[in-house]
Amino acid sequence: MNKELRFSADLNNLDRVEKFVNSILDLVEVDERLYGNIIVAVTEAVTNAVVHGNKGDVQKEVKVQCNTSDTLIEFRVKDEGNGFDFTNIPDPTLPGNVEKIDGRGVFLITSLADQIEFHENGTLLEMQFNLAV
Repeated sequence: MNKELRFSADLNNLDRVEKFVNSILDLVEVDERLYGNIIVAVTEAVTNAVVHGNKGDVQKEVKVQCNTSDTLIEFRVKDEGNGFDFTNIPDPTLPGNVEKIDGRGVFLITSLADQIEFHENGTLLEMQFNLAV
């Protein structure tokens, strides 16, 4: 199954993202733990795309794609920003970063997904979740 959602870079569209993900997860059997991981990871990725990628510019678009197979579900989140150096993301668990209010999104996504990859200078994030436990 392949599905796609496009919307303007506005955090008010997060409810559309949750409905989109839920509509997919209703069709694909996932256990409760994986369900929570997917919702949080995709929401974090979209939040990063809106806030950091598109800088909240509602004239720009965020695209969320989902591809599923019998053993895997993959989400791709794409923004229209300039990208970032995804090889140099500060570790939010280090003492100097613990009290910062941002910088945890990619860490969370990495912790929740089975695999992540950045492409297109960091404007495209692919997250994979293994369905076979």
